Amino acid sequence: MYSKEFGINFFGNASNKKNQLNKIEILKKNINNFKIFLVIAGTNTSQISGISAAGINAKSRRKTALADAEFLLKGASKDHKYKLPLLNAGVTPALISHVCSKLINIDPVIVPLGLGVKPYFNHLVVEDRDLGPSNCLTTGKSMSKKRVINLYEKGLAIGKSSKQPILISESVPGGTTTAQAVMEAFGLRVANLVGSSLFKAPRELRKKVVQKGLLNANLKTDFDSFDVVAAVGDPFQAFSMGLLIGARLAKQSVILSGGSQMLAIILLVLEFLDVKNEDDFIEDVFIATTGWLIKDNSLNDLLNIINEKYDVKLLGLASPLNFKFSKYKELKDYELGHVKEGVGAGGISLLAFLDGFKNEEIVSLCQQNLEMMKVLGQISLEKDC
Repeated sequence: MYSKEFGINFFGNASNKKNQLNKIEILKKNINNFKIFLVIAGTNTSQISGISAAGINAKSRRKTALADAEFLLKGASKDHKYKLPLLNAGVTPALISHVCSKLINIDPVIVPLGLGVKPYFNHLVVEDRDLGPSNCLTTGKSMSKKRVINLYEKGLAIGKSSKQPILISESVPGGTTTAQAVMEAFGLRVANLVGSSLFKAPRELRKKVVQKGLLNANLKTDFDSFDVVAAVGDPFQAFSMGLLIGARLAKQSVILSGGSQMLAIILLVLEFLDVKNEDDFIEDVFIATTGWLIKDNSLNDLLNIINEKYDVKLLGLASPLNFKFSKYKELKDYELGHVKEGVGAGGISLLAFLDGFKNEEIVSLCQQNLEMMKVLGQISLEKDC
């Protein structure tokens, strides 16, 4: 499904064109009123070698979320504190999100969870930073249930108090693996569908990691969403589950900006809700992602599995952003399948397009920021990691 007027690809629920246009109008009407949350979270699942492209090694992946958040807020800056980790290909999607959030004139709210350090930039304090990252999901004991419920309740309160539509984004190295674990805990066979920041998804490695985690978790037959997140999830999932439910209780539209990690949030919420409330809940919830992430149809298939299992009509929208004519390898790498998504790049760039900005403008600004990043030494060299 494709909207010629805006260049948006639709996926998931095969809704009619009138419904698609209605959804676009809802978003267009609220573009400059959105509150953007970037949840940056730590899980020791990211320390498994070969599990993530969000940093060239385990040490650099510890800093990725902080560097992403700093760049989202400040862009290329000589005063940067965190170097962006060197990637094997591409460049942080925070570059896209920074450029597009400035174009639509929205200052994101950063929510750090489980990072073990206090960011110097403005952020929302949700829990004691000394709690640190969640455990590796292979333990089957990622977090205490008490921590999960506390994060959920904090997210719920923030969402319920919202007076404007919200966009939820993330930077969670290792997060696609915890997303897969959550979905498989509820019986979805998604091992060949969950995406990755890596050019070639580490499906066999991830399969072994998830199997070990679920085996060690030994979930009983009457488990719920909190039990699953406590067993094999991450702090982002617990908080965002509450934030999403709270915002919908406040009758606000919600964009979940990302891929499989956002579908894991939807799944957790649908398992948590009373069946009779699901349709009303889903009505103004959007999955937004980049065009790069839907190229192989996996995300579409994943969304349809959830639609069928819960008898809902979730609609996905893919941003028209492309780097086909960029002069920089780091940006062209996106066209080859590297990085693909993260830091809300799909949803925030989608809002910029709906606000009337053209691909050439966004690409030009991305290139300018990339040039400055290089000049200012904002991307780490391998020896720095």
